[in-house]
Amino acid sequence: MGAKISIPVRRIDAKEKAGGWAKYIGDYEFDNLQHGRFLRSERARAKIIEIKKPVFPEGYYYVDASDIPSSGKNNIQMIKDDWRVFAVDEVRYIGETIAIILGPDKQKVLDLLNEIEIIYEDLIPAFTFDDALACKGGAVHGTDNIFAEYLLNVGNTDNAFKIADKIIEGKYETGFQEHLYMETQGLVGTWEDGKITMYASAQCPFYIRKSVAGTLGVPLGDIRVRQVTTGGAFGGKEHFPDVIATPLAVAVNKIKKPISMIYDRIEDISFTCKRHPSKITIKTGLDKDNNIIAMEIDTLVNGGAYESSTPIVLQRAILHGLGVYNIPNARILGRAVATNTFPSDAYRGFGAPQGLFAIEMHMSHIADELGLDTSDFKRKHFIKTNDITITNSKMHDDVKLEEMFAKIDEMSDYSSKVKKYANDPVKGIGIAFVNHGGGFTGNGEQVVIQGVVKMKRLDDGKAGLYVSVVEMGQGLQTTMRKIAAGELGLSIEDVVYDNPDTDIVPDSGPTCASRSIMVVGFLVQECAKKLKAKWEEGVGTEATHQYVHPEEFVWEQETLQGDAYPAYGWGINVVEVEYDPVTFEVKTEGVWAVWDVGVAIDETIMQGQSSGGIIQALGYASIEKCELKNGAFMQHTMADYTIPTSLDFPKVETVFIDNPYKYGPSGAKGAGELVFDAAPPAYAEAVQNAIGKRIYDIPVTPEMIMEALNK
Repeated sequence: MGAKISIPVRRIDAKEKAGGWAKYIGDYEFDNLQHGRFLRSERARAKIIEIKKPVFPEGYYYVDASDIPSSGKNNIQMIKDDWRVFAVDEVRYIGETIAIILGPDKQKVLDLLNEIEIIYEDLIPAFTFDDALACKGGAVHGTDNIFAEYLLNVGNTDNAFKIADKIIEGKYETGFQEHLYMETQGLVGTWEDGKITMYASAQCPFYIRKSVAGTLGVPLGDIRVRQVTTGGAFGGKEHFPDVIATPLAVAVNKIKKPISMIYDRIEDISFTCKRHPSKITIKTGLDKDNNIIAMEIDTLVNGGAYESSTPIVLQRAILHGLGVYNIPNARILGRAVATNTFPSDAYRGFGAPQGLFAIEMHMSHIADELGLDTSDFKRKHFIKTNDITITNSKMHDDVKLEEMFAKIDEMSDYSSKVKKYANDPVKGIGIAFVNHGGGFTGNGEQVVIQGVVKMKRLDDGKAGLYVSVVEMGQGLQTTMRKIAAGELGLSIEDVVYDNPDTDIVPDSGPTCASRSIMVVGFLVQECAKKLKAKWEEGVGTEATHQYVHPEEFVWEQETLQGDAYPAYGWGINVVEVEYDPVTFEVKTEGVWAVWDVGVAIDETIMQGQSSGGIIQALGYASIEKCELKNGAFMQHTMADYTIPTSLDFPKVETVFIDNPYKYGPSGAKGAGELVFDAAPPAYAEAVQNAIGKRIYDIPVTPEMIMEALNK
C-alpha cells in the first residue's frame, strides 16, 4: 500500500476495549429499572384461541397490541411494514412476539411468563422452498408466497441456447447462518424529558427511531435513539433491533419507567434473524470452443414469515449472479418466498455470498466437465472494463483481476499445487474470484438515504464529527477520524466522534451495505474540506455536506437497469485443504487473499477485516449448521452451533492492491462485505478437488463428504 492514509495507527478504542472498561448496554445503570421478557409463539403457524394469564402483582405488567396508542399501528416500519409489533389472533413463526411481561424483579417476571398458557388452533405450516411455492397450508404472504420477483436480461439468451454446442446445469444450496456477535441483542427504553429514549446496541439508530415513531404514531423528533458501544453485529443489528424496540417502546409509553430488554445467548440464537437460505439453479450453454455463450439462473431465497429486507437481499443475489464474468447472453430470475420460519434478514454480504457461491462452483463444475483447468477457464471469461453487465450498463471499474491473480498465484503457489495435487488422494486447492458492489443498490443513496454529515470547530483546536454510522468492531471510530484529521491537519485524537445520538447527529444513513467508508467517509472528507476553509471563523463554526450522486452513474429502479453500483471491490481467495479418509474431517492448510478495496484507510484495520471476514466465511462453508425442526432452530447454544476458533484455520495471508475510486475518501471503496464472499466457494472447490467429488451445497461437513464418497 502506497497511500499515506493506509499507514496503520493504534485504534482509538483499543485501550478501553482491551482494558475492559468500554461501556456496553448491560453496563448502564438506571434508577427504578424494570426488566422485560417476551411472550413468544410456540407454534410455527396457528390461530390464537385464548391466552390464560395469572393475576399480576402490583408493579408487574402484561403489554400487548392493545397498549399501542390509537394514533399508532401494530406494524414495524422497515422497508415494508408487514412485520407486526405484536401477534394478534394468529402467529406465523416460532418465536413471534405476542406480549411483553415486565416488572422490577427478573425472577418474578420469568415466573409470570411460565404461568401463561396459550391455547392454539394449529394450521399447516410451510417450511421449505417447495412448501412455499406450492402454497402449502394456504399462502403465508399474498396469494402466492412471493415477497419479490425480479427478472434480469442481457443479450438474447433463448437464441444463444439454440445454437449452443453443449449445455451444463447445476443446482446449489446454502443454509441459514447465525451471526453470533460477541454481545447479544440488547436495548433499554426510558422515559426522559417527556419522550422515549432508546439506548441500543445497534447498527442503525435512525432505523429504530423511524420504527418506534411509526408504532406509537408520534413525530420522529419525539423519539431519541442513543447508540451505545456495540459488541459486533454483522447485519444482525441492522433491522432486528426494530423488532425489539417497537414493543419495548409501547411498554415504556405505558408505564413511563426504564425497561431493559437484553437477550441471553440461548434466546439470541433461538429467536433472531439468520442469513437467507438459497437454492440456485444454473444452466449454461457453450460453443464448440468452450466459450460460454448463454446462461440462465433461477435464484430462490427464503425470507421467512415477514418481508423485512428480503427483496433487497434478493436484488444483491441476482445482481452478483454472474460474478466476475462477462456472459454475453444471460437471464436471471430471482424470487423471494415466504415460509413459516423465523424471518431472515441482513447478514454480511446481503445476498451476494449466496449468488457468488453458486456461480463460482458452477464455473468450476463446467471446467471439470470439459477437462479444463479451473482458473484458466474462469479467467478466460473475466469481465473487463467497458464490458456490458447483467443490467445492460458498462463496467466502469478498472478491473485488475489478472494482476491480482498473478499476485495470489505467487503467494500461494496455486498453479503448481493444482498439478501437484491432481493425483493426491487427500489434498486439494481451490480458488474463487468475486466482486461486491459498494453502497446501496441502484438509486438508494440518492433517493432513499440522502446522507448528511456535519462537522464543527470545538475548543482547544479540536473538531467534532457528527455522523450516524456506528462503530461495531470494524474500526470506524479510528478510520473516520483519520479521514477528517487528514483534511484538517489535526491529529486523530483531536477529532471528537462519539457514538451517534439521533438528537445530535444528522442522518448519514445506516451502517451497512459496504457504504460506511466509501460513501459516508467521502462525505466526511468533503465536509472536512468545507470546515477547513472556514476554520478561522472560530469556535462554533460548522459545515455540512450531503450526498450528491455522480452524474455518470444512471439507474432505473423500476426495471433494475443501469449502474447497479458506482464501484466494486474485487477479491481472490485461495484455500488449501487436506481431508482425513477415515474421519472425513478437513484440515485447512493455507488461506491466501488479494483484495482491491481502492485504497485501504488503515492497513492494519483492513488486515483485521480480511482475516475476520474470511474465517467467518470458512465457518459458513464448513461447520456452521443451523437446522430447522418443525419450524424451530435446532441449535440453541455455542456448544451445538459451533464457529471457528483460532485453532481451526491457519493465518490468512493478505495483500491489497491500490486502485483508487475517485468518489471514495483517498480513493477507498467498500470492503466490509467483500472479504466474506470468496472463501466459501474457494473452500468448497478445494474440498471437491481433494475428494474427487463435486460439491453443490454448504456447509461441507464430514457427513456430506462421507455421503458424496459413498455415492
